[in-house]
Amino acid sequence: MLDFATLAPLVLLLLAIGAFAGVLAGLLGVGGGIVLVPAFYYTFSGMGYESGELMQVCLATSLATIIVTSSRSVMSHNKKGAVDWGILRSWAPGIAIGAVIGVLVAAGLRSATLQGIFGVLAFFIGLYMLFGKISWKLADEMPGGPLRAVLSPIVGFLSVLMGIGGGSFGVPIMTLHGVPIHRAVATAAGFGLIIALPSVIAFLFVDVAHAPPYTLGAVNIPTFLIVILTTTLTAPLGVKIAHALDPKPLKRAFGVFLTLVALNMLRKAFGLF
Repeated sequence: MLDFATLAPLVLLLLAIGAFAGVLAGLLGVGGGIVLVPAFYYTFSGMGYESGELMQVCLATSLATIIVTSSRSVMSHNKKGAVDWGILRSWAPGIAIGAVIGVLVAAGLRSATLQGIFGVLAFFIGLYMLFGKISWKLADEMPGGPLRAVLSPIVGFLSVLMGIGGGSFGVPIMTLHGVPIHRAVATAAGFGLIIALPSVIAFLFVDVAHAPPYTLGAVNIPTFLIVILTTTLTAPLGVKIAHALDPKPLKRAFGVFLTLVALNMLRKAFGLF
């Protein structure tokens, strides 16, 4: 049992992490999970719960918070008329299927493997945030038919393996296919809910050995509750900033931060120095 001297700083740290993640979810459309997963991993491992299954807890708990954060972000963006419900409806079935498959795969992988997957994908997402340009375009409209049937499950699958809401993949896909950036960010918030809801339900049935206290399936309930206290407050703030300012400088800075986090996760995955 943790004493108060240990518990109080931990709660404050999780509140701060949640606040930062909520702003990012609304501001950049990358999903707070890309911050939460490594933050949870370092927090839990620092508490002595590092194990071969710890990453499952980090992914599942992150996705649980994204249910709340994405819901708030979608409602806030929708008030501004920015959500493209046509894209959401057409991409939702494939994304949800991919998310459930992602849980089935993640449940059978070791933490080091999941760290490696997170590190590789986060590294490339960071590079895109650093060097990607709004002017880049592959087509003038979103993919349909067979291409959508392939891409939508991939978005859900990879997002679950990273414990993120889908914006990191959804925003680039949409902007590369002619969707304006603010509309893409708003719609990507909906991707997060479509990914997180079915995956968290599935993660509740995953058995994790040596999990932190009060973990239901793979979801750590106290961490989820603490983090959503701040993400629910700060996600709308991120939305306001996104509509009021040019987020490009912040996006570049976060790209640097993300690539460093990714490299550190890869270092942990391969047991380097």
